[in-house]
Amino acid sequence: MKNDVNKNIPAEKFKFVGGDNASHDVKFDTKARSYFQDAFSRFCRNKGSVVAAVVIIILVLFAIIVPFFTPFTVAYEDNNFAYALPKNPWFEDTNFWDGCKEVADGEDTFRYYYLIGEELKDAKEGNGGHSVVKNQKYTKNENGLYVYRRDSYHIKGCEYKTIQKDVYYDIIRYQNETKNQVLYPLIDQDDRPSATQDADNANYYYKTKTQNRRTVADLDENGNPVPVYYRVEEGKTDSLNWTLPYDSIRIEGQDGIEVDGKTYFYSYGFEKAGGLVEVRVNCYEYYVYRHTQVIKDKISEPYFLLGATHAGKDILTCLSSGARFSFIFAIAVAVVNMFIGAIWGAIAGYYGGTADIVMERITDVLAAIPMMVVITLLKFYLDKTPTFLILFLSFIATGWIGVAGTTRMQFYRFKNQEYVLAARTLGANDRRIMFKHIFPNALGTLVTSIALVIPSMIFSETSLTYLGIIDLSVGNITSVGTLIAAGQPYLADYPHIVASPSIFLALLMLSFNLFGNGLRDAFNPSLRGSED
Repeated sequence: MKNDVNKNIPAEKFKFVGGDNASHDVKFDTKARSYFQDAFSRFCRNKGSVVAAVVIIILVLFAIIVPFFTPFTVAYEDNNFAYALPKNPWFEDTNFWDGCKEVADGEDTFRYYYLIGEELKDAKEGNGGHSVVKNQKYTKNENGLYVYRRDSYHIKGCEYKTIQKDVYYDIIRYQNETKNQVLYPLIDQDDRPSATQDADNANYYYKTKTQNRRTVADLDENGNPVPVYYRVEEGKTDSLNWTLPYDSIRIEGQDGIEVDGKTYFYSYGFEKAGGLVEVRVNCYEYYVYRHTQVIKDKISEPYFLLGATHAGKDILTCLSSGARFSFIFAIAVAVVNMFIGAIWGAIAGYYGGTADIVMERITDVLAAIPMMVVITLLKFYLDKTPTFLILFLSFIATGWIGVAGTTRMQFYRFKNQEYVLAARTLGANDRRIMFKHIFPNALGTLVTSIALVIPSMIFSETSLTYLGIIDLSVGNITSVGTLIAAGQPYLADYPHIVASPSIFLALLMLSFNLFGNGLRDAFNPSLRGSED
């Protein structure tokens, strides 16, 4: 058949190939790519995984950077700003992200908040005061309820405080310099509300009465509140010599009250035993005063970008610090587990036989011990050990078993390959073969598994802290789970306490899963699309 084909080809078509015309392999014009470069190229083609990687980077940067730039610490709390809503100063008076929410209240409740603003309307020079009813604007709906935006940062109004005498005079100095009023007139003891629950409420600066077991304003015939401030005659002190001198900002129209030819002034400070002074302060401006002293005369008004918890803790600070702890904890656990598991799995998979059987039975026994039992035993025997260290040891106790199983499987897969036999023939020892020839080939699978272990560790740590099994809310340590658990009882009224940590955790888990799937497809193309 071959000869028949050749007969059909003209003889002039055949030529002898000389030495100068010998055929050679053509040199590749492209650069050779390493294993990791090839894997990176495959990873970048997976758009979902790339987006997930970007989200993870953003979350990590958030955890690293934010705690250094917030003015608060995890341990800081201020009950005057409990449940404060998210606020950004740039969005003031925009009805968005301004620390306010729209509510509908009955007349008595509305009047209570409205009258707070009436007293504090001149608290800050050029600011129009601090009203709980935002800008003192409201409407009435068809049900007769007052609809308005309630400012969560001024809802506390005023409160009674006992301070040192030198602090009292320092506040007076501060008021005279800044024209921001901190101190307000004290209330006459005899005119304070009779209801026990309201007796110490410093916002009742007017006559009150009890109605339906509630304290409400007792208005005059014109519908205006009647102030009941404590008054002292000019040039005299009260009978007990309590009233301290006050030469600073006074509330509007009260520079002196003429009664029966005598001039009276409101009292702003009662001296008590031990050099203490009882005062009545505007909570918001008192916060500004205290923090102005701390940061060297730079005015620092309170605002929480993500809101505050039930204890007045800054959610942004707690979330970023908790996220940083979660990342550091998960990565540290993953690295230690990978180190222990890789060595254990490599020995079991490489040597096999009796060594493998004994080592596998040991891991079976350890894997059968529930995590709760491990944590309970460690807490019982290491009761004086820091909580985070107990949690760390608990995750390490059995966490390496999964990595060991994966490594063992990969060593069984590669230990009889030709390149391993060639290395053994050339005299390579067991350690070199295990960690120079076999382990690099198993690294892709291990990296993929570790990428999925990190979110698993974070989720487990969050679950334990959320359930209260592990308490990390000590000092400057907190966790995402602790934040979610603390905000759960207030979910209906203050969802912002739970919203931020929940969104963070959801983004983290989703992004890590997509990122891990992308790594799996990049390092192990043969497993692409599998869900194991």
